[in-house]
Order: sequence, then structure tokens, then C-alpha cells
Amino acid sequence: MDCHARNTWPQTGHDPIFGDDGSVIPVTVIEAGPCPVTQVKTAEKDGYHAMQLGFDQIPERKVTKPAKGHMDKAGRGYFRCLREIRLDAPSAFEQGMDVTVDIFAAGETVKVTGTSIGKGFAGVMKRWNFPVFARPTGTEKAHRSGGSIGNNTEPGKVMKGKRMAGHMGARTVTTVGLKVVDVRPEMNMNPGQGQVPGPRNGVVMVRKQG
Repeated sequence: MDCHARNTWPQTGHDPIFGDDGSVIPVTVIEAGPCPVTQVKTAEKDGYHAMQLGFDQIPERKVTKPAKGHMDKAGRGYFRCLREIRLDAPSAFEQGMDVTVDIFAAGETVKVTGTSIGKGFAGVMKRWNFPVFARPTGTEKAHRSGGSIGNNTEPGKVMKGKRMAGHMGARTVTTVGLKVVDVRPEMNMNPGQGQVPGPRNGVVMVRKQG
């Protein structure tokens, strides 16, 4: 089962969570839902089983007419994020129902998918962890360069995928093996051990692993 969520506050030193043995556990607190089911698809009607979840409610004036007509069928309001989740069998949830943080339990393992923080244009040292260029006598303004990028006569071109300077970050990243430390249904909070992709208040997808 999946759930839309928001990375609300990384707790790394402020108000930490303590384990049963007294150890400090660094966690990232995630606001998981509630996510209304805005659409349910079936193999008989649509060719496959799936359900669509909504997250981050917004006012009616901020949605387009097609999106408004689509979300009006569920009667749960209007949402900034819609995410379709494929299912192997018909969904146990019906249109209009809520998927909440209760689907997770403390101690289980989850994976979190989000968009990493954008770093803009970065050189090869920052982007690919290249070492600093050698500094012999006569070397000037080349210490952070990538060095030679071409090939010989054959094939005589720069190969696709060459590690060079360019846009860094702002990519879809999935962090696996995160442990759910606690579940707090009254606040829709799901503290998970470790870090998750993306900035604070970024939207992520939390899925059960295994």
C-alpha cells in the first residue's frame, strides 16, 4: 500500500526520539495523509486495477475545469497532487474513502520516493566527486576541470553518458530500507528512521517494502 506524504520536519538533534535502550534515533517526521481515494479503476472497465489518491487540498479557484469535474466525482474536495497506484487485485478502498497513516506500523520497513533538492549547474568535482587535478609546475586554472573528454580517431567522438559538468539534483530518488519508528494517527505523523529525498515540506511517496 502506498500513501502520499509530506516531508514536514527532519528531526536531527531537535526533540529527538529515544529508543527502548536509551539511544537517540535520528528521524524524519512525515505527514502521511489523509489521502482520499479520488478514483478506482478496475480490469473490467479500464483494463487494469488501480486507485488514485489525492493529497494537499487546495481551493476550487486553483483547479482547471477538467480537474474539477474529475475530482467532483469523489466529492472530497480538490487536491494539488494526484497519484495513481497500480494494484494486483481490486482495491479494498472505494471512491471517497481515506487512506491514512494507519496502514503503516511501527517496526516495518518502507521506501520513500521524492524529488531531490536541485543544485543548479555543478562542475565535475561536486557532481561526480572527481579528485582535484594534479598541480605540477605550469598548471594554471585547471585544478577543478574534468580533463580530456574526447577519444582517438575511432570512434572520434564524446561517448554518451560521459561524466561532465551539468545540472545536478532535481531528480526522482527512492530511498529504501527506512524503518518506521512510530505511528501517530492523531497527527497523521509517521516518524521514519533516516533521511528522505527532497527539501523540507517536499511531497514524497511512502510505500511498504518487502
